[in-house]
Amino acid sequence: MKTGSGFLRFGAVLGAALFFAQTLLAEVPATARAADIVFLGEQHDNPDHHARQAEWVAALAPRALVFEMLTPRQAQRGAREDRADARALEGALEWESSGWPDFAMYHPIFRAAPDAALYGAGVPRAQVRRALERPLAENPLSARYGLDRPAPQAEQAQREAGQDAAHCGMLPAEMLPVMVDAQRLRDMTLADAALRALDETGGPVVVITGNGHARLDWGAPALVVRAAPEVSVFSLLQGEAGGTPPGGGSLTLDAPAPASGDPCAAFRD
Repeated sequence: MKTGSGFLRFGAVLGAALFFAQTLLAEVPATARAADIVFLGEQHDNPDHHARQAEWVAALAPRALVFEMLTPRQAQRGAREDRADARALEGALEWESSGWPDFAMYHPIFRAAPDAALYGAGVPRAQVRRALERPLAENPLSARYGLDRPAPQAEQAQREAGQDAAHCGMLPAEMLPVMVDAQRLRDMTLADAALRALDETGGPVVVITGNGHARLDWGAPALVVRAAPEVSVFSLLQGEAGGTPPGGGSLTLDAPAPASGDPCAAFRD
């Protein structure tokens, strides 16, 4: 009798797990499941965005995960750790000193694909400064991704306005083109890491990044398509409280906005 009860309990657990997996698959569009590279955007401090990313990663079962938040060195260190061990993984990634939000929000994403290869596409500020000591057009990767020429005038103007707003109007006007080039450099680095991951693992590849890098009009997905038009791309953008992230995605989903202080307070202090 006990054995029979054990089998019943096991069957119930297995059935629940299968139902959960099927539910996740139903929530992820077929176009995302068929894509070579899926960009999952986020507002970095929104826990609901990260929870949805973890759910999508579990459903997509990628062979590679690319993180904007990790440098290549950090990704190599993290690849050697048990992803179920949050403390060990956080330590190996040196997350606490990275400046990104609480690792507890990101850890489920790592756990959702325990066997996926890890790739880091983060570009530290010091590296960005060195890279931009010369024109972006002279970067060895720029020609492949179309950054060997200036952005169209309307795009440049929108980008500069976006950087001005993001920095609460506190940047000198002459700094805005530099900040735009830094953003374009990060877009290119993400696109290149995603294509390298696809080439080395066969895909599918999931990229974890901010909404600004995941936008289809000029973000990393657009650069992937420009460099490798045969590669299929899907981009999820995640808004807050009904707001729609600019730039467009293959799909935009919403979540509540977390309570937060005035983002411009630091600039006024």
